[in-house]
Amino acid sequence: MPERAARRGRTTLTGIAEAAGVSVATVSKVVNGRSDVSSGTRERIERLLVEHDYVARGPGGARPSGRAVDLTFDQLVNPNNLLIIQGVTEAAAEAGAEVVVGVAPDDPLGATWARRVSNAGREGVILVTSELTPSQRSQFARHGVPLVLIDPMNVPDDSVPSVGAGNFSGGMAAADHLLRLGHRRIAMIEGQPGAVCNAARLHGYQAALAGAGITSDPRLVKRGAFRFEPAYEVALELFALDDPPTAVFTGNDLEAFGVIEAARVYGLRVPEDVSVVGFDDTAAAATSAPPLTTVRQPFAEIGRTALRTLLRLGAGKPLDSHRIELATQLVVRSSTAPPATHS
Repeated sequence: MPERAARRGRTTLTGIAEAAGVSVATVSKVVNGRSDVSSGTRERIERLLVEHDYVARGPGGARPSGRAVDLTFDQLVNPNNLLIIQGVTEAAAEAGAEVVVGVAPDDPLGATWARRVSNAGREGVILVTSELTPSQRSQFARHGVPLVLIDPMNVPDDSVPSVGAGNFSGGMAAADHLLRLGHRRIAMIEGQPGAVCNAARLHGYQAALAGAGITSDPRLVKRGAFRFEPAYEVALELFALDDPPTAVFTGNDLEAFGVIEAARVYGLRVPEDVSVVGFDDTAAAATSAPPLTTVRQPFAEIGRTALRTLLRLGAGKPLDSHRIELATQLVVRSSTAPPATHS
């Protein structure tokens, strides 16, 4: 069988093509990340490429000159991404490197992705809020491409360094601020379930309540997926409770804006009737109505730290830690005040 022949050591494009029952040109398209291949054929070829440890070589085995890194996002819709890009590009310029910004491809196995990055001669890849599969991690390691994660969705092992903010301490500071104002019915609208940063912010909120001797009410914890619309919907549910919260802490600023809009629609005033605290300190936080109290993340510094960490990895230098957390800061504005019933 052709596939058996490939398993005996044929790792050329021809061998993979024979095993997959396609032309060499089709295999070449998959190797080079071309999109004009059907999903079923692409999946079959990628599976064989992984199975037979195929490693593509550039012309003459040479790598492109010049230093460059890939900065890859799960999607380019979050306003925080601009600050991360700013930090990465500033640090790269200091190091004499260039930055190529893109979106993570739909490649769960990671074979095509890792080969493309390796053939392009990248110093490494910074992944932002992405979920890295074991296969992807293995493929990048096999091709010798260093990785650094910023706010990963899933918990990476020690083989992949990550950079982020103090999400636990930030969540605790937000809830503690509301407690000091006199609030006792404090709701939280979570972000994306399963995200490491979301869990840390939730645990910080719960720790602050426990420290104040308050038993967390499960009815006051809702999910907003880090987006405006879901937060708006669940905020309306919170306000409709017989004993509604006097304050709401959200997983990010977008959710906080959703809560403020829900309060307006419900006939509540912020902060006179309900206080709202966000997380991130996006550019819109200072100009919202009212200006938003929020937890500031140092996004630009996170980007700079990730770039420097990646270059250390590429140079074979040891890291002091595989998990770097930078300090957050509570920024108090006009969206929080003591509850109306607080004397």
